[in-house]
Amino acid sequence: MIKIDPVYPDETTLVEAAKIIRRGGLVAFPTETVYGLGADAYNREAVKRIFKAKNRPMDNPLIVHICRLEWLEMVARKAPNEAYMVAERLWPGPVTLVLWKSETIPGEVTAGLPKIAVRFPSHPVAAGLIERSVVPIAAPSANLAGRPSPTTAQHVIQDLYGRIELILDGGETLFGVESTIIDLTTEPPKLLRPGPIPTEDIERVLGIRISIPDYARGLSEAKIAESPGTKYRHYAPETPLKLVEARDYHDLNYYSAKVLEIAEEHRSKGFRVIILASQETGRRYAEKGLRVIELGSRKNLYEVAKNLFNSLRIIDELRTDLAIVEGFEEKGLGLTIMNRLRKASRHDRVLVV
Repeated sequence: MIKIDPVYPDETTLVEAAKIIRRGGLVAFPTETVYGLGADAYNREAVKRIFKAKNRPMDNPLIVHICRLEWLEMVARKAPNEAYMVAERLWPGPVTLVLWKSETIPGEVTAGLPKIAVRFPSHPVAAGLIERSVVPIAAPSANLAGRPSPTTAQHVIQDLYGRIELILDGGETLFGVESTIIDLTTEPPKLLRPGPIPTEDIERVLGIRISIPDYARGLSEAKIAESPGTKYRHYAPETPLKLVEARDYHDLNYYSAKVLEIAEEHRSKGFRVIILASQETGRRYAEKGLRVIELGSRKNLYEVAKNLFNSLRIIDELRTDLAIVEGFEEKGLGLTIMNRLRKASRHDRVLVV
């Protein structure tokens, strides 16, 4: 592992990391969303090593990362005007576009599908590594499949140490959740995975509504993994996680009383319980003697999203029997948070009416 300045990355370190990529090795590196596990997107054997290192199902496609807009035509074909509209406003940044795949990209990258997921990261380390590798980099999150995505190099060490050649430690990531994924091969465009850029923002850029299937809300699993995050167990801690949702989160007194009731019911049966709560209600649970991890304020969902995966990993470190997590209103970034929590809880949900 090598520490690297996230704003002004060392040139020598980037060049050495790029050499590893070019010779078929795997490098974990920070992006603005989470840490990625990168390989040369043109190298079939290197791409296969990503799946092996992560224990990732081979039918779960990867995202290809580029560092220049003109590279889009290298990895995708016949990109529509909508792709350039999004790129002009939101790239570099945490938005992934699903387009028709170029023949130069091996089928291993896209899990044999004719479509490809592409993004242009804004993190200086990620952009610098791609630039010096002189190839697009295929990179899923740098964690074992099914585990919470890594937002620090320490998380990568926990999951992948000894499985890959290099970890670039650029500190904590900015957003803490993976990129928003929009499929532009469909009419209308379709949300495959919510992320840091809310769907509403992309709709304003495109001037049209975007379709949101149930699996993008975390309510089901897609039959085919059209992109990362649509199929298979994701984000889950080893500790059982119960999600308590509400039809209306405006009455937090009533809602938190119901969460507390569920927690006390399990505690009375001998369960060691911990609650993942918003800043607005955390103290209420703590006053009852319950362990609490505060995710952040409901008025700042970016804070909640940034803290989410780290909090899910802390649950396992505390060795509790059950974690109960509050839900959030499914608007803006709330949709992203609920997608992750529904998947992390393995659909163990309680609805408070």
